[in-house]
Amino acid sequence: MSVPLELRLDRSSPLPLYYQLAEAIEQAIHEGVLNPGDRVENEIALAERLNLSRPTTRRAIQELVDKGLLVRKRGVGTQVVQAPLHRQVELTSLYDDLMRAGKKPGTTMLEYTLHGAELEVARELNLRAGDDVVLIRRLRLADQEPIALMANYLPAEVAPPEDELASRGLYEALRVRGIHIRIARQRIGAQAASKEEAELLDEQLGAPLLTMQRTAFDDTGKAVEFGKHLYRANRYSFETTLVGR
Repeated sequence: MSVPLELRLDRSSPLPLYYQLAEAIEQAIHEGVLNPGDRVENEIALAERLNLSRPTTRRAIQELVDKGLLVRKRGVGTQVVQAPLHRQVELTSLYDDLMRAGKKPGTTMLEYTLHGAELEVARELNLRAGDDVVLIRRLRLADQEPIALMANYLPAEVAPPEDELASRGLYEALRVRGIHIRIARQRIGAQAASKEEAELLDEQLGAPLLTMQRTAFDDTGKAVEFGKHLYRANRYSFETTLVGR
């Protein structure tokens, strides 16, 4: 059974009606009026109830499908999926951000190995090539849904033990050891999902993924972490505030 919504459209507004409809449904999702698994009123019923054309309602629904907020299921209809997580571009860990957003973080440890630093890692951590580093690869989940693949390199002497990272975030584990991240250099980009990445993240081969590389420094200026992360583009986004000069 679909969830009825109180939807108001302003026909005098310069904003297209499909855009207004998509915005109203998206707001209902973010405010919890529509929850994951809820069915949305079908396009024909929406068009008739709101006195809109079918192409208008179809375009509004497709906008939300493209954003990853809705999914069409044959024999079921259009349903709400897990709302994407919007992350402020600030110096926090994904674990902390999930907790703050009311999501339940989960971790699948993929790799925890000690080895000699390769040139890129050595350069980012201000080490010599071959110095001992710990590579930590994890699949991060939000409410049991895969959301990110994370590879973090740390100098061996500061790396938390493997078992500790199953129950807390990396930055929290570092804080417990008196290591406080104060500044970081970060780069955000995109790439297509490889076969392994697609399987782990429950995506299609070649699906767009957000990339983030970060080198973090403690309050003494020492590089303590180099991270290379992949995020599902339809479940995750970065937000930033821009100020004019």
